[in-house]
Formats: sequence, C-alpha cells, structure tokens
Amino acid sequence: MQEKGCRQLIYFSTDMTYGKPEFLPVTTDHPQRPFGPYGASKKASEDLCRRYRAQGMSVTIFRPRMILGPGRLGILKKLFRLMEWNLPVPMIGSGRNCYQMISVFDCVSAIQCCLRKGIPNREYDLGSENPPTVRELLTGTIRKVGSHSILLPTNGGLVKSCLALLGKLGFDIMYREQYEIADENYIVDIAATKQELGWTPRYNDEDMLAQAYEYYEQEKAAR
Repeated sequence: MQEKGCRQLIYFSTDMTYGKPEFLPVTTDHPQRPFGPYGASKKASEDLCRRYRAQGMSVTIFRPRMILGPGRLGILKKLFRLMEWNLPVPMIGSGRNCYQMISVFDCVSAIQCCLRKGIPNREYDLGSENPPTVRELLTGTIRKVGSHSILLPTNGGLVKSCLALLGKLGFDIMYREQYEIADENYIVDIAATKQELGWTPRYNDEDMLAQAYEYYEQEKAAR
C-alpha cells in the first residue's frame, strides 16, 4: 500500500485482542491481552497498522464481536445439528451470561459509515445492542426453528477443563478462545461507534441466530 501510494485502510480486527474482559462494557482502551493465536495475530497486525499510522497512513480498525451471516456458521453447525435432531443442547455454564454478536450486514454498514466520515484514524468496537442472556437466546431460537431440544446447564469450569484436555490430545471440539469466555459476560461498548460514525446496528442477536439457522438449512439442502 505504501509503495503504491495508498494512504487509507479499513481493517477488521477482533475483540479477541482484549482477552478476558477486565471490565464491562469493553471499550477500545481496554488492555489488549489475547490468550490464543487468533487474537495474538490480530494484535500483531493492529500494531503494524499503528506503525504505519505514524508514517502518515489513515487506518480505521474495527473490533467486532462474533460475526454471524451467510457463510459465517462455523461452530454453530454443531449447535444447529442438535436442534435439528431435537437433542439436548449443552451450555458451558448456566447460560445466564450475555454473549454479544454482530451481523455481517451491520459490519458492512459500519464500513459505509466509516467511508462517509473519511476513515477516522482510530479503533471502534462493533456489536449488537442489548444482547440477551445465552439461555434466553437459545430458548428463543429453539422455539423459532420448531425444535424440541432442551437446554442443559453444566459446570463451566469442569467443561472447560475437559475441552482443554481434549485439545492437548489433538481432539479440538472448540478453540480455547471460544470456550474460555463462553460462560462469561462479554459485551463491547459501541457508544463511540454510534456517536462518531453515525452507525446503528439493525440486527439483534435473536434475529441473527434465527437467520443463521436458515442459512444452515439452505446449505444442507444445497449439498
């Protein structure tokens, strides 16, 4: 970019650069202490962006929560398969925590807002507004998709220890960056994004998960 004279960049990083939340909601000045390779690589790339800012480049860094949308199912396929088969859905912990997400369509609208504002030289968090608890979210999704699955609360610490052991044995069911925060409240602060960019998320977590299930069924039908 520098060689070609490109001076502006919109870069999508991740909330995983923060590591475990030390306070809520998580603001962009939260310490960056990633505990896995994905978050660490994104932190390193952010450092690179900041280095080039010092050389006159304008870089907007977005840190989104878990992105949902077409082609963004990932681990949700396992969850939806349980719902499809009417099997119990185990949660890591009690499910009383909030686990915020963000629609891929809201990520696109954030890019559009960023362009209109001239690509500000700073970081912004992206997430939904007023996320429900995991229990409320999954209960609503099970009902919407017509499943007869029930939710199973678990001992979060014990489950995470088992997942860590399976990972060491080469059987990764979930990545550490996924399961370590699965039973914790994790909400990023989008106030600055709304105020400075004029952006507002259109999709709530319930709608996103229901739409994701539709994508899952469409993918299955297309195979």
